[in-house]
Amino acid sequence: MSALILDGKAIAKQTEAELSERVERLKQSSGGTPILATILVGGDPASATYVSMKQNACRRVGMESIAVKLPEETTTEQLLSAIEELNGNPDCHGILLQHPVPEQIDERACFDAIALEKDVDGVTCLGFGRMAMGEEAYGSATPQGIMRLLQAYDIELEGKHAVVVGRSPILGKPMAMMLLNENATVTICHSRTRNLPDIVRQADIVVGAVGKPEFIRAEWIKAGAVVVDAGYHPGGVGDIELGPLEATATALTPVPGGVGPMTINTLILQTVLAGEKKLKR
Repeated sequence: MSALILDGKAIAKQTEAELSERVERLKQSSGGTPILATILVGGDPASATYVSMKQNACRRVGMESIAVKLPEETTTEQLLSAIEELNGNPDCHGILLQHPVPEQIDERACFDAIALEKDVDGVTCLGFGRMAMGEEAYGSATPQGIMRLLQAYDIELEGKHAVVVGRSPILGKPMAMMLLNENATVTICHSRTRNLPDIVRQADIVVGAVGKPEFIRAEWIKAGAVVVDAGYHPGGVGDIELGPLEATATALTPVPGGVGPMTINTLILQTVLAGEKKLKR
């Protein structure tokens, strides 16, 4: 048995081609272009790289972006003011606040200041609540990207037991709700869960989102499971020990090239959707 590789890079590339056509049609019909605003606070090199990747993805599909760069010493009030300005800008269709922000800033307050219709990264409490209740909202980009990847490969979710290892507000928690909305039976675990290996062994679908390199061991995962690794760490490893699973899992996401490309791709897709809603009126 050889695991089906859930190739996020390939699906993202295919989606970008489709989005390029949609953006071009929108330009022709409305004269407008979907625009994503990116906010980077401070000089963290990794954050700057991530923001640059998102801006490049905008350009690849013909979108535009607004780059907002704020100094390390920015206060919560100053960041809230910048967000409010973008909320009121009719030419801005989506807002991305790059995580993490400097420690003096109330990140949750700033996330929740983003207007719901511009929350294309799916970070607000209101957006999470609406998604969890099955109402219209933009899903948190990484779990929504995972759901799109599973759908692209026709991975059955209904009736399956999914174990999500991780409980972050923008990954583990929305991931669990999205799976539940697709009629999976969901168990949420984390680094302090007792008897974690025994719980993981019950899973038909395992999602590693705990943020620790190869924390989830291959021996914990039963043969035939679908394995989704949402982690990325130095050395090109994720949250799950993937090597041995290539011969035992039904399907798995590679690291890199699995979940990562789908995260940025979902952000861009949701910005195009937001632009279409505004510009087609």
